[in-house]
Amino acid sequence: MKTLLKLRTSLYGAQGQSSKLVDRFASNWLLNNPAGRVVSRDLTPGSVPHLTAERFQAFSLKPEERSPEQQAAVDFSDALIAELEEADVIVIAAPMYNFGVPSTLRAYFDHVGRSGVTFRYEADGPHGLLTGKKTFLMVTRGGRYAGSADAQTAYLKQFLGFIGLTDIEWVYAEGLAFGPETRDLSLGAANQSIAELESAAVAA
Repeated sequence: MKTLLKLRTSLYGAQGQSSKLVDRFASNWLLNNPAGRVVSRDLTPGSVPHLTAERFQAFSLKPEERSPEQQAAVDFSDALIAELEEADVIVIAAPMYNFGVPSTLRAYFDHVGRSGVTFRYEADGPHGLLTGKKTFLMVTRGGRYAGSADAQTAYLKQFLGFIGLTDIEWVYAEGLAFGPETRDLSLGAANQSIAELESAAVAA
């Protein structure tokens, strides 16, 4: 059974434009994979705590050295990583907030980027361990940044590649704050890109 992991990160929950794009992607994916399953993870504010020194240290301690609170932190991180490991396909909503990713997504990355679990260091440098998975990024922005002041894409590409997710397709919906006409055109183009990507995946 194929598994799709869907990550929603918008502050607006299901009503966010990035959420609607990943939901559409997941619905289309299920039509093409009727025996598959979708695992949804909503990274709402407060759902993924920011790292503290105690949480960070817990990752490198042996189980018998951890406090109950540290073990709970590791268990939470393990659960997030298990969802990634079990997924064949990953789709991530990535709205731009203040030129970067949502803080909830950054906190999620802090919990799943673990040495010896999702990456390891070897003589020639780091190697990502979450390989062989197709990843789709649904990037929504109020302005237009592609090809210019786009630090967001570089950050996402670097982190995902660091843990082994290098086979990435990008869908952008920009200019969403430029008025209804521009927004509708941009979202329409994004939805068309989603349909084309999934058609290509079925034909492959």
